[in-house]
Amino acid sequence: MKKIILLLILMPSISFGGTMNMIGQKGDPTEVSKVIEVKMYDNYYEPNKFEIKKNQTIKFIVHNYGELVHEFNIATKAMHLKHQPEMIKMVENEILLVDEIDKKKMKELSKKDHSMSHSHSNSVLLEPNQSAELIWKFSTNGDLEVACNVPGHYEAGMIAKINNF
Repeated sequence: MKKIILLLILMPSISFGGTMNMIGQKGDPTEVSKVIEVKMYDNYYEPNKFEIKKNQTIKFIVHNYGELVHEFNIATKAMHLKHQPEMIKMVENEILLVDEIDKKKMKELSKKDHSMSHSHSNSVLLEPNQSAELIWKFSTNGDLEVACNVPGHYEAGMIAKINNF
């Protein structure tokens, strides 16, 4: 098993908690008004900007074409910074490896620490060559971005702007 540890920045663990409503909510598949295909490469997204209307429900089809594990996470900058310690814990517990996710260990450890489950409705975490869908309703005009919070990736600029109006 690979034990390559990514760049770590030690910070106390903080969770999203009740802040999800300020960025929107999990979308209803019957209300999708736009589908956006997103390609994740090693430390960038295509497209790197999204035009979203307030109260619009979007289906994102996310593909990881990179060689590393990547995340597609919708949040504010402050929320990303608060989520990063959870991702660091996943690396420290050898759940999150460079190019794979130890899902068995994730399931085991999430019984004791829910943050290890990475089950946020605003996010998908993908190994190379994996794809997933995320449906999100943008119910606010907040200052949002999509980012990868795998340690070191946000700092390397793996961020896409969300222009919502």
